[in-house]
Amino acid sequence: MTGNGSWGTAAARAVRFAGRTLCGEWRSIVVEPVRQLVRRGLSGIVLAFVAAFGVIFFHGIAQHPFGRRLVWHLGGVTADLPLWLSLLRTPVSLYVPALDLPVWAGITQLFLAFALAELVLGRARTLAVAYLTTLAGTMTARVMVALGPGWWGFGLPPQTGRILDTGPSAAVVGLFTYLAVVRRAPVVFALTGGSMVWESIAVPNLAGREHLIAVATAIVLGLLHGRRLPISARLVERPAEHLGTPPTPPRSDPPVSRPEPPQRPVPSLRIP
Repeated sequence: MTGNGSWGTAAARAVRFAGRTLCGEWRSIVVEPVRQLVRRGLSGIVLAFVAAFGVIFFHGIAQHPFGRRLVWHLGGVTADLPLWLSLLRTPVSLYVPALDLPVWAGITQLFLAFALAELVLGRARTLAVAYLTTLAGTMTARVMVALGPGWWGFGLPPQTGRILDTGPSAAVVGLFTYLAVVRRAPVVFALTGGSMVWESIAVPNLAGREHLIAVATAIVLGLLHGRRLPISARLVERPAEHLGTPPTPPRSDPPVSRPEPPQRPVPSLRIP
């Protein structure tokens, strides 16, 4: 009976913990963004509409041979391109979907990721997270190809450098992971980051590795969310000490009057 009672108590605690976690995650991931959407209207999800329209536009152009070449020259990123050209094409590659994947399912995920991120984080931070996670995956792929085969499975053969980049999928995974870390949503994290880990194990390819790099980058950015570096804080708070000048007194207190030295009478000169 004692063993059954302890198991029952542990199960009840686990159920309560799961219930509290799901309720908190529902409020932070669903309820609060919906309130923001009701208050701000469709202007709060402008980035989501722009991202979805961009993917639809480039997908429609890529259905024709000339359009496919145009899309490649505008947003096609591979690891064997020059670095400056990869950096120039990376912002456009966020709207270039992979041709071998179902585009409408990807558009739905893209719209949901950008809409939630814009409502929760704002436009500037959403764009920064999407770009940095995509750029991290692209740059890491270049390093893997440059190292070559070996390196404990980290390097990649040279022919991998001709494979097209992941496109908007790395940004979608990065945004969902960043939201999960910032909002402390383990279910969303398991559905995004955990699924990417399983995908990279089940189908080891370049896209899976770039997704893992995007997840890792989003985790680091999420852990640094709202924090200030101590060195920069000290430099901001005490700039005079670092410049070698004495610090100025605070101006919140009223000025203290200092006693003036006693004045002595000046002797006058008398001309005889």
